Formats: sequence, C-alpha cells, structure tokens
Amino acid sequence: SFTAHGVTVTDPYAWLKDPGYPEVTDPDVLAYLAAENAYFEGVMAPLKGLTDRLYAEMKGRIKEDDASVPQKDGDWLYWTSFETGGEYRKWWRKPVAGGADALILDETALAEGKEYFRLGAFSVSNDGRLLAYAIDDNGSERFEVRVKDLVTGEPLPDVIPGMLSEIVWTADDKGFLYGLANEQWRTDNARLHWLGTDPKDDVELFKEADEGFRVGVSETSDRKWIVLATSDHVTSELYLIPAGDPLATPLCVSPRKVGREYDVDMHGDTLFIHSNDTDPNFRLCTAHISAPGEWVEKIAPSRHFYMTGVDCFKDFFIVDGREDGLDQIEIHRYDAAIAPQRIVFPEASYDAGLGNNPEYDMSVLRLGYESMVTPGTEYDYDVATGGLNTLKVQEIPSGYDAAKYRTERLKITARDGTEVPVSIVYPADFPKDGSRPLYLYAYGAYGYAIPPGFSTGRLSLLDRGFAYAIAHIRGGDDLGQQWYLDGKLEKRAHTFNDFVDVARGLVADGWTAAGKIAIAGRSAG
Repeated sequence: SFTAHGVTVTDPYAWLKDPGYPEVTDPDVLAYLAAENAYFEGVMAPLKGLTDRLYAEMKGRIKEDDASVPQKDGDWLYWTSFETGGEYRKWWRKPVAGGADALILDETALAEGKEYFRLGAFSVSNDGRLLAYAIDDNGSERFEVRVKDLVTGEPLPDVIPGMLSEIVWTADDKGFLYGLANEQWRTDNARLHWLGTDPKDDVELFKEADEGFRVGVSETSDRKWIVLATSDHVTSELYLIPAGDPLATPLCVSPRKVGREYDVDMHGDTLFIHSNDTDPNFRLCTAHISAPGEWVEKIAPSRHFYMTGVDCFKDFFIVDGREDGLDQIEIHRYDAAIAPQRIVFPEASYDAGLGNNPEYDMSVLRLGYESMVTPGTEYDYDVATGGLNTLKVQEIPSGYDAAKYRTERLKITARDGTEVPVSIVYPADFPKDGSRPLYLYAYGAYGYAIPPGFSTGRLSLLDRGFAYAIAHIRGGDDLGQQWYLDGKLEKRAHTFNDFVDVARGLVADGWTAAGKIAIAGRSAG
C-alpha cells in the first residue's frame, strides 16, 4: 500500500511487479506465471484438435516469403521482405539507375540469440549514405540508436541508449534529432546529436515542463524544416527549426491553448495548418512563415467531413478525412480555381489511405485499399489522369474467393436516438433469420477509429457460418472528433451503451439471436 494526498491505496497484486523488470527473476512471480500457463493448457486440452486445425488454416493464409512494393526515394528504390519461416524483415534497396539489390538492414541477424527484438525508428540520410535506426532487444520499450554506413556496410561508433522517438536528419547529414525517454517512459525532450561526438554532449533543443505532454520530432514534406511537436491528448504546440540550421532558435507556430490541436506542413513559405480550433471536425488554414500565428482559413470545417490530415507536395496538397465515417482522399491544387478531385472507391465499407510517398515532387501517389472482403491492395494513382494502377494484392496461399462473402454498412439506433455505424461481413449464403452465430467487436476509446479492413484470421469464423461485425461506437473518432468527445469523461457511458444497443439491434434485425452472439473489446476497448 501507499499513501498520496491523504489517501491510502492498497494493491494486493503489487507483489507481481518484479523490481528487476524487464528481467523477471522473482521466484514467486515466475511460479504464478507457470501456474497460469498450466491452468490455460489444462482448460484448452480438450480443444487441441480444433486449435491445431485453426492454426493450420490461419498459417496457410499467410504468405511467408513476402515483399513490399519498391518505392523511390531520391536515387534509390527501397523495399522490405520476409523469408519463409522468418519472423523479422530484411530491408533492401537498389539504385534507380540500375544495379544490384543491396541488403541494408537484417532484422533477423540483429535478433539472433535474443528473446525479444523490435525495430523502432529507421531513417536514411538525405544523401543516402547513412542509416540511423533504433532497436529494443530486451522489451523495455527504450531503444538504442545505431548508425550504419551503407556504402561500406560498417557501423559507426555512434550509439545512443534510452531513446524513444523518431530520427530526423539535419540537411547536411552531419547529425540528427531524437528524444530520450524519461523515468516515466515519456519523451519530454528533443536532442541534437552530431556524428562522431559523445552522446553525453548532445544538445537539448527543447524540454517540456508539463509531465502530461510528450515531445516528438518530424519534418515537413519538403524536408526544409524540422518539426518539434509537444502535446497531450487534447492540446498541441509546434515549433519549427530550419533543417539547415538546427541550432537556430525554434520558431513557435502558435502557443498552446487548452483543447486546441494542430499540425503543420509547408509549401514554399506558406504554412498549411490543420486544426480543430473552431470545430471538432477540423479546418485547414494557411500562414506565412514570417507570421506563423496569423491563420487564414483555406478550407472551412464541414459537418459531414472529418478532416484527419493534410500533406503538401510540390504541385498539390492532399486532404485526408472521413465523410460520414468512410475514408476519403481529396487532391487540391494550390490554384484555388481548380476544383479538388476525390478518389472514388467501389465498396460500401472500406479502409483507404495514402501509402508511402517519401518525395516532395510526385505525380503518382501510392495508395492502400482494403475492405472486409477485399484483401490489402496497393495502387499507384496518377494525379493527372486519375488512373489507378494495381501494384500488389495480398496473396493468400491457401486460396481465397471474395465471391463467397458479402459486406455491408449498417446503422443501428442507440437508446438516445443516435445512429451508430456498423460494418459487417458474412458468408454469401448467410440467412438473416437469427439462426447463425455472430461475433461483434468494438473499441471506442482514445479517438481511435476501427477500420473495416481485411483479416485472414477472420475467415475461419466466416467459413464456419459466423457473421463478423465492427460497431463504430462513440469514444472512437469514426464519425469525427465530436464522436470521440461524446464517448469520453462524463459521456463515457455512451461507449458501453452503444455496444450493448448494437448487439441488441443485430439480434432484432435477424443477424443473430440471443445466446448466439459473442462480443469482444481489447485494451481500452
């Protein structure tokens, strides 16, 4: 037990926290974990035949020797691959002008002999010569930065422990920015490391005083500015540093205001500012770099369109969002006289968005698309013609026939009259007479929307006669930030009521029956 602010808190499970974590050596803790595992194995023993079949099914749908579609960044094409039986990626590149494939990072080799391995930040220098990356090989969620010369293949002596952030190179590639984790596993700082120097001498460019905020580093699309962002879940504040002068005094875009979030990108000397300052569905403003706090509205907020992001390119900018809960991608020219073009997707319920588009001057955009019946698909979208070129469709080695399944988007009325969207997938011969089982999933927290995407594991349920539904309940931002706010704090009960009411509505509409519905939510869900 402990006492704080005059209140004594008793935790009967405190003994389960090994003081040496992430290394667990306490014999009582290890004995308890062994007992839990033994109990699980005993309960599941009668179902071993089924679990073995399910495992074989799910594994048979995974293409183990898979690779991503190469994407150009500067003078190189980059991609990743998995080998059969491998758990980790290999990172590759080759010259755009032609040449041999070069393995630039082998996660399998880095993970060899380790009980745990995770790759964090991965950043190639602007000239393509150096790779800075971060690894966690003990599960502590504190990463170690390393640097590799991609020409010689040799590691540089620069090693930085305790990092928890992205990595952003300076314009001259002589150094990079990053952040260290504090004792609470929060990143409250942004630091500059010059190659070849002792990390103890790194320059702290920014320090956040509010323990509820976290600091991140990124860069604008043209790579001319480094962005220092500090924020909690409801308030943000951004600073800009010239990538060519990282020791310059950071320029505050606009001082923090409680409840206001914003992010920025750049086109020339114009800031593109995406903010919820006047409406929870966000709007787009612009400002000149010389007066970053003087915002001028460029795209007003919309009741039905939730603007989730803005990305600037040389000849156009992209507005991402959701209209009535469905993903939309709009291409806007800098000339306001040219009408924006919206990319049209074919299905009633889907998950779509920009893919990896690393260059500022692009005329063809990489997109990702999937639905509850359509496997993950990568496209190249020609901005000039509007043409979509299919680059890759997720391969399912054991076979997949989309015609065997159907997907719909429903609306079910909650007890307070609010219509809650529901994405559902089911076998093509599914009778809506209450005779079949249904699995219902929801999250509803932290403003995180659950996309109606594809899942190979889910097919094992569908092929046994189940329907599978996702309830887009309040607490997520599926229908906008207000949808998130309406499931938060004093309105948190809406999240649970929506989930219950969707389940009852699915029963009432004949999708399943009482006693034949399973529900699940994970983490904060």
